[in-house]
Amino acid sequence: MLGVTAVAVVGVAGLGAYNLYTGLTGGNESPGHDGPVTASEVRTTAHDFLAAWADRNDLRASQLTNDAASAVAALSGYRKDGHVSKLTLKAGRAQGTQVPFDVTADISYQGTRSTWTYASELTVVRGRTTGRPLVDWTPAVLHPKLTAERPALRTGLAETVSVKVVDRDGQELTEDHYPSLGPVLTQLRKRYSAATGASGRIEVWAAGASGKPATTLHVVSKGKRGTLHTTLDARVQSRAEEAVAKRTGASVVALKPSTGEVLAVANSDRTEFNPAFQGATAPGSTFKIVTSAALLESGEVTPGRAVPCPKTISYQQGMTFHNVEDSENPAATFAQDFAASCNTAFVSLAGDLSDGAVADEAREVFGIGLSWHVGVETFDGSVPTGGGDDKAAALIGQGKVQMNPLTVASVAATAQTGTFRQPVIVPRSLISEKKATAERSLSPAAVQQLKSMMRLTATSGTAARAMAGLTGDVGAKTGSAEIDGQPTTNAWFTAYRNDMAAAAVVTQGGHGGDAAGPVVRDVLASHG
Repeated sequence: MLGVTAVAVVGVAGLGAYNLYTGLTGGNESPGHDGPVTASEVRTTAHDFLAAWADRNDLRASQLTNDAASAVAALSGYRKDGHVSKLTLKAGRAQGTQVPFDVTADISYQGTRSTWTYASELTVVRGRTTGRPLVDWTPAVLHPKLTAERPALRTGLAETVSVKVVDRDGQELTEDHYPSLGPVLTQLRKRYSAATGASGRIEVWAAGASGKPATTLHVVSKGKRGTLHTTLDARVQSRAEEAVAKRTGASVVALKPSTGEVLAVANSDRTEFNPAFQGATAPGSTFKIVTSAALLESGEVTPGRAVPCPKTISYQQGMTFHNVEDSENPAATFAQDFAASCNTAFVSLAGDLSDGAVADEAREVFGIGLSWHVGVETFDGSVPTGGGDDKAAALIGQGKVQMNPLTVASVAATAQTGTFRQPVIVPRSLISEKKATAERSLSPAAVQQLKSMMRLTATSGTAARAMAGLTGDVGAKTGSAEIDGQPTTNAWFTAYRNDMAAAAVVTQGGHGGDAAGPVVRDVLASHG
């Protein structure tokens, strides 16, 4: 509560300094008259108005103006929206009809306090209808920078809290140096600013109507900048930025198979939407990693089993499936089918699996479709259960299967280690939600077989050109996904090298090895 606050008169002859509020509430009002306001009327009116305002008597103060309706709303808003807990006003020497005054306002906002001092002035005029001396009301009476366009005073948090986002080694990550991180950094700052110890800048500002910019009048608290550590690697991120910048519609994600930590995420398209994490589209033949895992664990196939690769094949409902450029190999083994990305061979094995087998494998082993909590918004994949042609299409990553570079990179990582580790982009300790956990790991035999086929693909299959020269523990899978309405397929590529897995898509890029392969290679090559 505000108590009675003295209004001092400084340097006004014959008056000295005194509290006018007692006199204001007693006695009779002087009748109005015509003619210019007198010096005595100026002094008295100014003091009466300032005393009422200081003592929170907004109604009385407004009645001492020539626009009572506007004044009472503004005076009330000054205290309430400005979070003014105490107000002291000191009048100066009148200059004709103008009276300058000093303002000392104590601001209290969310436990933060500040004393704000500034100078303002008012003008006394003769009321047109009453003849009484009145304060000529304008927003500038409250503060000289308040105007008709910005008439209200507000105290609150500035729009953004300052948070420095850094990579795993403490190097700062900014939109200027890593432009495709823009939407990711925005989400990270919004979600985790409190956890960094950051506090927002508290300001008093002149607020305008919608669309009018605010003008800062006083800083209550400068706030405190926080530091948010991420799992990103600035060196890998830089390489990812360069790789996607060479192509339109390119997205890539890199992560550590041993931990699930995201090392890089980049998109060539600069929008608030992050397709690398949030996209949902058919992954094409990169999904054959999951399909192969289901087939290998079922015991129906081995890498060396003969599985012919015809040019075309039909399944139960008569849909015709074909290979890229109608290639064929009647004497192919299952491993060779995988390395050559033979669609027809995989479709021919559809009868060896139940309608829900691949969807179950995707969820129970690879974590696809579980509720991931990565640290920012993500789409975590979808593999519906279906029969007939839907089932056959799903085996080759078409139909209703929906993925993105994050989920495909995670699939490659799981294939390498045998265990799904939910991707994260910030330390797990910051994520309050429970991480997604797959029901089981891939069987040791299936891990060995699957890795041998992915290595064959990387060394002599469709991924060989992109992976050439990369040493260490390597494996890869290409993909080309047909999308309704697109004349050219989306290009996909995923691979791992030692403790890094990556996946990329290039919309309408054509062959996965040609368009998306170089993106993944550049990222994998960023660490020796």
